[in-house]
Amino acid sequence: MTRHAFITGVSSGLGHGLAEYLGQQQWSVHGCSRRDCDLPAVHHARCDLTDYSALPGALEGLIGDLPALDLVVLNAGVLGEIRDISSTPMADMKQVMEINVWANKAVLDWLHAWGRPIRQIVMISSGAAVLGNKGWGGYALSKSALNMLAKLYAHEFAGTHISALAPGIIDTAMMDHLCDEADADAFPALRRLREARGTEIMPGPLGAAEKIVSVLASLRERPSGEFVDIREILAPELFAQLHGR
Repeated sequence: MTRHAFITGVSSGLGHGLAEYLGQQQWSVHGCSRRDCDLPAVHHARCDLTDYSALPGALEGLIGDLPALDLVVLNAGVLGEIRDISSTPMADMKQVMEINVWANKAVLDWLHAWGRPIRQIVMISSGAAVLGNKGWGGYALSKSALNMLAKLYAHEFAGTHISALAPGIIDTAMMDHLCDEADADAFPALRRLREARGTEIMPGPLGAAEKIVSVLASLRERPSGEFVDIREILAPELFAQLHGR
């Protein structure tokens, strides 16, 4: 039986890695992103998730005819600028929240109204949601709100398991900025990222995708709506060290 997945943000980064990996595992992958996706096997729609008037039509055209979805991964998001929160413009904070939180609500609302079976929804969160490291401002706030969004929607998606998953650090274009441009002296958490780059601690998008798929069953064993850090499952010693346990 064909397994169907829907992934947001498939043009690059983790979303691209997930679409590629699931395609290799013979899933039927449907994805959307603001830019084109170079994976020919992916059923793709270009759309801006924050264009709330156009979003329903884009989703209907992409997945509206499917009988069910086995997996939804809400991955699309932005980092924002690493800087002191006291000097971060309100407009920048609002933009990060719009993309990382409210766009996901819009997709979830459409899926809820769609009303067809969805086995599992994974919302891509971050350790930043709970660590509160200096400089992560709007991103940390948005991912913390995303965690609560998962918990709240778990009450309303009957028969669907929902998780907010921190996938660990991944070597993507986002990491280019963090490792090459941001000020590690001013923001100490960046030093750990730079030290991890090029090691097995920081896989590329395809390697990270494989790890995420490997824990899908484990996620379903936990309460729906829960926030989970993938390192808690795959690397408990690293997770304990990260959280000072």
